Amino acid sequence: MRLLLIGSGGREHALAWQAARSPRLTQLYIVPGNAGTRAIPRAENVSIAVEDIPALVAFATQQQIDLALIGPEAPLAAGLADALRQVGVKTFGPSQAAAEIEASKAFAKAFMARHGIPTARFAVFTDFYQAVEHLLKVDYPVVIKASGLAAGKGVIVPECADDAEAALRQIMQAREFGAAGDEVIIEERLTGEEVSLLAFTDGVTVRPMPPAQDHKRLLDNDQGPNTGGMGAYAPAPICPPALVDEFTRTILQPTVDGLRAEGRPFCGVLYAGLMLTADGPRVLEFNCRFGDPETQALMALLETDLLNVLEACVDEQLDAIDLRWKTGAAVCVVLASAGYPGKYPSGRVITGLDIEQPQSVVFHAGTLWQNESVVTAGGRVLGVTGWGDTLREALHNAYVRVATVQFDGRQWRKDIGHRALPLTPVTYAHAGVDIEAGNRAVDLMRAAVKSTYGAEVLAGIGAFGGLFDAAALKGMTAPVLVASTDGVGTKVKLAAQAGRYASIGHDIVNHCINDILVQGARPLFFLDYFATARLEPEVVAQVVTGIAAACREARCALLGGETAEMPGVYQPNEFDVAGTIIGVLERAEMLPRPSLQAGDVLVGLRSSGPHTNGYSLLRQIFADTPLDTVFPELGVSLAEALLAPHRSYLNVVGPHLRQVKALAHLTGGGLLENLPRVLPDGVGARVALAHWPRVPLFQLIQQRGQIATEEMFRVFNMGVGMIAIVAPAEVDAFRAALGEETWVVGELVAGEKKVALV
Repeated sequence: MRLLLIGSGGREHALAWQAARSPRLTQLYIVPGNAGTRAIPRAENVSIAVEDIPALVAFATQQQIDLALIGPEAPLAAGLADALRQVGVKTFGPSQAAAEIEASKAFAKAFMARHGIPTARFAVFTDFYQAVEHLLKVDYPVVIKASGLAAGKGVIVPECADDAEAALRQIMQAREFGAAGDEVIIEERLTGEEVSLLAFTDGVTVRPMPPAQDHKRLLDNDQGPNTGGMGAYAPAPICPPALVDEFTRTILQPTVDGLRAEGRPFCGVLYAGLMLTADGPRVLEFNCRFGDPETQALMALLETDLLNVLEACVDEQLDAIDLRWKTGAAVCVVLASAGYPGKYPSGRVITGLDIEQPQSVVFHAGTLWQNESVVTAGGRVLGVTGWGDTLREALHNAYVRVATVQFDGRQWRKDIGHRALPLTPVTYAHAGVDIEAGNRAVDLMRAAVKSTYGAEVLAGIGAFGGLFDAAALKGMTAPVLVASTDGVGTKVKLAAQAGRYASIGHDIVNHCINDILVQGARPLFFLDYFATARLEPEVVAQVVTGIAAACREARCALLGGETAEMPGVYQPNEFDVAGTIIGVLERAEMLPRPSLQAGDVLVGLRSSGPHTNGYSLLRQIFADTPLDTVFPELGVSLAEALLAPHRSYLNVVGPHLRQVKALAHLTGGGLLENLPRVLPDGVGARVALAHWPRVPLFQLIQQRGQIATEEMFRVFNMGVGMIAIVAPAEVDAFRAALGEETWVVGELVAGEKKVALV
């Protein structure tokens, strides 16, 4: 089969992914597709606009398409299915007349009234003042809906009469919804659980899919503005198989029969948005296509060859298909751009897409392939889908995969599927401590932590204490253990504000590694401490995944640590990260060496940014600057510049410690405070500021904050994160051995133990 798939969102990526699993597929054309669909085997993205019906028909004819699958509602409402059928292309998707069930809410409500399909009380208006007059008469709460297509955002739920009038004005007079707002529905506001029930139909037979629940609100606990959907899961336990059968018989089948009787035969997917009220089910709306993001969960559960199902629908043989679904559940978590559903930035580079996790897949929605990278190009960027034998397992798999994907400013809901999870009252939870969340956080981070283990780790995560086999120290002459404890500090506030947590894990590990490296030690194991007001397992998992990655790079075991939930101690959405590292060295190799003397040379190694110091000042300087601001001199967003991970110098300097007399890690206190810590009495340092290039970020900080140069060097590393002190005769060989650009920034001098800037 040569298949043409119309659309560019997560729904279309999920359909393409499922279609590509069919042995029948010979060629798949996706118009226009996205950065994810371009990588599907036997698939090709084609740059034609979905509203360009003549071009789509011509392409389908030229490529001898066997079957076309139309994803979005707009081309269906514009008559694309009719145009394709007229030239002999079999098409899965309703005609323009049948698509009116979604394209016009006014038509849909009148249709339901004609055919006895249960729905809310309603009235239709094209005149603003008549609509306002109706508002004054009704004695029930209402919902205001634009009648036409509004990309899933044409529904406003007012809280009072004034809000209702404002909603009417917004839709009918402000023209926010364009032509979709010429006609409005004032509808009774229903209460209950919402369920999405989708079904394949060939115009006669109706075969339902597992019921799903969408999450329309932007924020957890169903707070914030309405969106196109922030996630979905299926099947929804609130709608068991017996109810699915009942709703198919009393709602879906009568709708398909009624459309056929009115000369509008429907071939495709009929989507019923249902409210399960105390008085029985009520149809909130009909859609004429696959739902998004529901499809991303449903395609993960489909067992039957999708191409067989599509073909059976267009050939009116759906009753002959054995439609099978996997047992278990699937969950889709949407990752959205900062600012969505309002104005949002584009072009943010997405990382972590190539990481594979069992029973999960990342579907692209608003993405582009640009400059050899995948970048954001929409409000809803990705749909991370996981599946498993139970909903909890599916949630686990989805959120573990969420933790691996990064882009600047991403936002997502942490509570997808919460309605379906059993509510188990726990007394401790009433005080704000969620034991289950703590257990889930451990589950999410377990694989990352264990990836750092070697044979020397005898007990780690989940144990009361870590056990590390010290037998390897027997081979040392005079082993000395070195320990260091530190925290990330207020950099975590910026991380929380930007929604970027993985780099914080690198920060704490690398900071501690550098602190023991200046003693000459290599790390053995690390323990972390994460404390917050309210535990968000996915955030913890991101931080710990970053910790584990940094430990692996240093060949250091992450034995585990402590995750603490302390409401009242921390403010909402605040957290803190600290860690303890244990390392070892031979007593004879301890740094600094006693041979330090005037004339020794200071070699500077570049930093990756402010590291983990000065963030209280940085937050004050940039308090009124959005984190997605891109300063020309930086070339990246402010968030990316300020949250660059603290650099570790272990793998660069560690192999060459025999050439080093001392190391100074430039942390809190900057160059002026940290370099004297390794100097003997009677020896100072002279640092030549012109000997290394000025870093644009620190120049920007100094300029915007009007900070004196000496204060800058007391607070920040100024582009040099580590200073190695070496004998003059070793300088050239040492710098060459490091394999990266370094600078001779000064020398030791006789005199007071302090730093002179020259």
